[in-house]
Amino acid sequence: MSERVEKILKNYAGENPGVIGNLRRLLNTGRLAGTGKLVILPVDQGFEHGPARSFAPNPPGYDPAYHPALAVEAGCNAYAAPLGFIESIAHDYAGTLPLILKLNNSDSLGGPDAPCSALTGSVDDALRLGCAAIGYTIYPGSGLRNQMYQDLRDLINEARAVGLPTVVWSYPRGAMTKDGETAVDVVAYAAQIACQLGAHVVKVKPPTEVVYENAAKKSYENIPIGTLAERIRHVVQSAFNGKRIVIFSGGPAKGTEAVLEEIREIAKGGGFGSIVGRNAFQRSQTDAVKLLHDIMDIHAAEA
Repeated sequence: MSERVEKILKNYAGENPGVIGNLRRLLNTGRLAGTGKLVILPVDQGFEHGPARSFAPNPPGYDPAYHPALAVEAGCNAYAAPLGFIESIAHDYAGTLPLILKLNNSDSLGGPDAPCSALTGSVDDALRLGCAAIGYTIYPGSGLRNQMYQDLRDLINEARAVGLPTVVWSYPRGAMTKDGETAVDVVAYAAQIACQLGAHVVKVKPPTEVVYENAAKKSYENIPIGTLAERIRHVVQSAFNGKRIVIFSGGPAKGTEAVLEEIREIAKGGGFGSIVGRNAFQRSQTDAVKLLHDIMDIHAAEA
């Protein structure tokens, strides 16, 4: 038993043993086992952005079997993907690699409608496939956000009843500019919303120094946000004062040093870890494993 992990789990004392057991499993898997930190490999980009945009930079990625093998070799805590990818590999990995079934997804072919992902999987699917958690995306700021919030609450209740925790992708999007989507006040707000809805693990984007909402600007006059580490610390504080696990996305593909510098700031600011997709699987397998190990080492050093 890891003292760090058990200290984190005390913040979830109201949960049932199944949820606690699966959170413990996530935190005690891979190279970061027992540190209280998480590095997850997510591969929903084929659905979200299309196969060529996602996998052409490293063609082995077209094969669903490539990604969980990469997650295992690198020592990730878990692998997250939509139904099709999970169905195609669960028989080999259920029980050995924690699987997170992403229950909603959207494509990039649509028009200017309010952002809203479709349900593409179910809690029953997650149970059938031996998953350790479900995942769900909400878009705070979308005109359809209230429907997403209600759907998420229903799914969290259903998953909790069978012992599955929920990882929430909380991505502001809709009635705001691109700068607004990653503004520090908006990202912190998105993390708070996910926690209030019952998320066990929250995934958000690294925040910029922009304060987007005019109504929030006075509140930020005395909150340090000049460095990424300070902004990460504020987002974690906004997630029930650090009592919920908050991990940060790797974002668009970028150079290795840019990725690692961002990770250093996330770790320095008290982030619980990273969820790194394109910046890992679009590299060769050797380079991806090296990058993921470097990311894990940075988080472990701050544990």
